[in-house]
Amino acid sequence: MPVLYNDSEMSMQSREFGHTGVQVSPITLGSWPMSGDRYGRIDDSEAVKTIHAAMERGITSFDTAPGYGSGHAEETLGAAMAGRRDRAVIVTKCGIVARDPRTGQPGRNATRASILQEIDDSLRRLRTDHVDVYLVHWPDPNTPLEETMAVMDDVQKAGKTRLVGVSNFDIDLLDQCLGLRSIDVLQVGYNLFDWRMEKQVFPYCQKNGIGVMAYGSLAYGMLTGAFSEDTTFEESDWRSNGVAFGQPILGGDNFRHNVRLVQRLRDEVANPRGLTVAQLALAWVVRNPAVTTAMVGARVPAEIEENVGAANVELSEDDDRQIRSIMSEARGRVEVFRPFSWAMQVWS
Repeated sequence: MPVLYNDSEMSMQSREFGHTGVQVSPITLGSWPMSGDRYGRIDDSEAVKTIHAAMERGITSFDTAPGYGSGHAEETLGAAMAGRRDRAVIVTKCGIVARDPRTGQPGRNATRASILQEIDDSLRRLRTDHVDVYLVHWPDPNTPLEETMAVMDDVQKAGKTRLVGVSNFDIDLLDQCLGLRSIDVLQVGYNLFDWRMEKQVFPYCQKNGIGVMAYGSLAYGMLTGAFSEDTTFEESDWRSNGVAFGQPILGGDNFRHNVRLVQRLRDEVANPRGLTVAQLALAWVVRNPAVTTAMVGARVPAEIEENVGAANVELSEDDDRQIRSIMSEARGRVEVFRPFSWAMQVWS
């Protein structure tokens, strides 16, 4: 079992994944920005320092996937965890495989054979004998859920993961999964621009004891406050097409309008409370009782300090109403969660 904190570290109130007994920090460090894949190159030694800084500031939960830089993010996290493994909850995933040479698209493969190979490859890269949470990264419409859930069950029984979960599954798919085995964790997008999970998915998770990892908590950089109306993305950056997981919030007039909304959040809500926009946005995510932990990326240690400060911020009902009033004017927001219609958009 991970030891969450020691006296030399900053502590934050831990939270439980559903009813599993596995406790995590309310902030999770995500490793996709550290992978060198779709966010630009990064110095691996700097990434390791960032992970160590996160641990020193009380973050115990670390998310990665073999799809992030073709395993590079897992390798970096594994290197950073040398001598520290018992102090971390490690989350990784399966089901995203090498690109199809015919289409250039990453494949989805949640078959028994693929997952059994993937878990062993991930454990090798992570330099550990088990992960704490193992997730099916995206729905695979070509593999029966019965096969996928059965092999995830076998991975757990073999002691290679403590918990089993899924990512980007909607209510119908979750229902099918729960007819086959328990689901401990769901990972989905949730931030001030993306409220889709509030209507059905979050209540469903609360009813069924499923812990939620909320990714994209800072809206893929938009809620850092670092963007201006003139900000552009390199062609290699997945955000350059203006669409973030099905929502066209990052392009053209939508982008410029949304940058102005973030400036309003800063001036009208965050600054009067002594917060940065990022702290406000993260605090808003973890305020939702369905959310176990909010995921945030970082590339350098300096970014950690600001992020962890959000864990102890308490927002009132009045704060929430003011925030929602501003963000209700966001452009490019969509209301319906359709995982199959946009699932591979960021990987193309």
